[in-house]
Amino acid sequence: MDLDYGNCWKSSKESWKTIMLLAYQSLGVVYGDLSISPLYVYKSTFAEDIQHSETNEEIYGVLSFVFWTLTLVPLVKYVFIVLRADDNGEGGTFALYSLICRHAKVSLLPNSQIADEELSTYKLEHPPENKNSSKLKILLERHKRLRTALLILVLLGTCMVIGDGLLTPAISVFSAVSGLELSMSREHHQYAVVPITCFILVSLFALQHYGTHRIGFLFAPVVLTWLLCISALGLYNILHWNPHVYKALSPYYMYKFLRKTRMGGWMSLGGVLLCITGSEAMFADLGHFSYTAIQIAFTFLVYPALILAYMGQAAYLSKHHDTRNQISFYLSVPESVRWPVLVVAILASVVGSQAIISGTFSIINQSQSLGCFPRVKVVHTSDNIHGQIYIPEINWMLMILCIAVTIGFRDIKHMGNASGLALMTVMLVTTCLTSLVIILCWHKPPILSLCFLLFFGSIELFYFSASLTKFAEGAWLPILLALFLMATMFVWHYASIKKYEFDLHNKVSLEWLLALGPSLGIARVPGIGVVFTDLISGIPANFSRFVTNLPAFHRILVFVCLKSVPVPHVPPAERYLVSRVGPSSHRSYRCIVRYGYRDVHQDVDSFEAELVDRLAEFIHLDWTQRNAIGSCVEDDCPSSTGSTSSECRLAVIGKISITGAPDYEIGESLEPASVSLGIPSTESLADVIEMETVGVVNKHVRFALDDVSEADSRTEMAKQMREELGDLLAARQSGTAFILGQSHVKAKQGSSILKRLAINFGYNFLRRNCRGPDVALKVPPVSLLEVGMVYVV
Repeated sequence: MDLDYGNCWKSSKESWKTIMLLAYQSLGVVYGDLSISPLYVYKSTFAEDIQHSETNEEIYGVLSFVFWTLTLVPLVKYVFIVLRADDNGEGGTFALYSLICRHAKVSLLPNSQIADEELSTYKLEHPPENKNSSKLKILLERHKRLRTALLILVLLGTCMVIGDGLLTPAISVFSAVSGLELSMSREHHQYAVVPITCFILVSLFALQHYGTHRIGFLFAPVVLTWLLCISALGLYNILHWNPHVYKALSPYYMYKFLRKTRMGGWMSLGGVLLCITGSEAMFADLGHFSYTAIQIAFTFLVYPALILAYMGQAAYLSKHHDTRNQISFYLSVPESVRWPVLVVAILASVVGSQAIISGTFSIINQSQSLGCFPRVKVVHTSDNIHGQIYIPEINWMLMILCIAVTIGFRDIKHMGNASGLALMTVMLVTTCLTSLVIILCWHKPPILSLCFLLFFGSIELFYFSASLTKFAEGAWLPILLALFLMATMFVWHYASIKKYEFDLHNKVSLEWLLALGPSLGIARVPGIGVVFTDLISGIPANFSRFVTNLPAFHRILVFVCLKSVPVPHVPPAERYLVSRVGPSSHRSYRCIVRYGYRDVHQDVDSFEAELVDRLAEFIHLDWTQRNAIGSCVEDDCPSSTGSTSSECRLAVIGKISITGAPDYEIGESLEPASVSLGIPSTESLADVIEMETVGVVNKHVRFALDDVSEADSRTEMAKQMREELGDLLAARQSGTAFILGQSHVKAKQGSSILKRLAINFGYNFLRRNCRGPDVALKVPPVSLLEVGMVYVV
């Protein structure tokens, strides 16, 4: 009994040690942006609309607004409510959308399968649904316009996050460098801050391709030092200048502020809301840490440090009324420590900028995985840390736009107006999606969801309206950027769905493929033919066109479909679904490769070697099952009742030996039914397949065909398995050809002008100027075969 108690105590200590370590590491990744907001909040608030007077009602009112905004939004809304709406530990806009898609059929992507619900990461709880929840679910599933509106809402939040990734580095670094104004003359300062800011931004973006893991160990110490620094400065200013500033925390001062300043005070709130810049990162970066770690770091360190910092600045300003035209964070810093604080502030601004840039890369990768963003190159920067990615095109575009914003605005006020509008839009989207999660996923009474939506939504709408009044003073930038990005993403998503529907309606039957043979002059050439398609069943039209123009195809034929499922990650052991297409003698297979919205596609060194490995495992598994259940060898794909043909069952093939893996029946329908069959455990595949690594990059598959026992070799099934594995080995040695469709999309005659503009010009322009599918799929150029296809949608 004592031993058990001691072990439990040790385990508890180790878990708390891990949580505290994660809380410390989260400082550099999650809170870099939020912690540097004291640099520019007061300066943006008092920029133009209101003036600091000797009555101190303005500064006390602003402090009261800052305190209650920090308390209600980051602390109450995010830490205690929104962080609980995680998707297998992942957070962000797509995590909320993924949760909703799993509990209600609201996704516009048409390639969903019931087999996807068997994924281990597809955690779907089934508490008893109330009537109102089911009514809302039915309403969303029945009306396509509501599903489209939901997708547009998600895309709007995504676009504003990307806009925040553009604006945050500019305003953060510019605010930190602006501390030089107290050590330089106005003429020198005017010509020094912008070039220094641009130099730091260029250096920051130029180092992105190395990955944050190389310098990430410096992030947490820098942010911790900065938080301790602003806490100490705030405490010093409170005790030295105005110990009674705590009275301004009363909400009564907000009322006095608005009563005195009226319209000017309301418009100045666009600067106050900047105090919660970076709050969304607590939810978006949840997957890198844990709920408890982020909660502890914010509640016990970040939140008190920020409150002390803002109170300290207010205490200083309450005794210095001659700085009405020059309110700056650095004014409240004692001159003796001003230079060290300036250095730490610049380092902290760089860390905060790095966090939002990495978040921008992540959300663009998620958008691309859901078919909502044109294809871009995604590079892993770390072999050990999943999710550390770098997108070259986006990186350089962000750098150019950041420098353009810095040179164009040259003013914290305009940058703050733009950043505030983007921030509030993201928070409004999060509030709306979370209210849906409360009803659809948590199955709570609708009154709770409505209270959440009205309470936090009204606060954010209040700030949003104040930011919108600054449209001509910088707020136009995120709106313009969001309109451009949303148009791009929606056009790409719309055209992708139309292409899929065209493929679905023009696919050919399985009988057509099986009828191809020497009698029709069709030859089977040595090698493996990999046909990429978006279809999860049937034969794609581009393959029929290929065979029509070139009457030959490869001895081993594999139809590969890369698809995204509404989960953050798909374990490698569950990624591949493999089945036969036709009888075993035809040597044709279907392979569905599933990815989550946070997974990076084609993250293996050699997809060809990985695919052959999975096919070999499937062949061994399939013949082992037949031997176990006594199936007839010739009856490979029995026809299902009510349909002309049926493909064989799909088996989950992973990197480990399969034990009790379920099978799924897949037919020709869009959403095929799933039939779970109990199968016996199979033996290890080590006697059939052996992986060899030559060097570091290339993988080779060697089939030890001679290791089959003499008893098994006597059976007919064992002989056929040996023959099939031998054919796969011979085809692998002959080479692999990747067959891709080179598509041209055009709108149907009689389509609306808007559709013709979107398809004929918008989508085709993006397709021509973005990376092709061969680059995105890492297809070797020497093995590429492109089949021209015209899609009339």
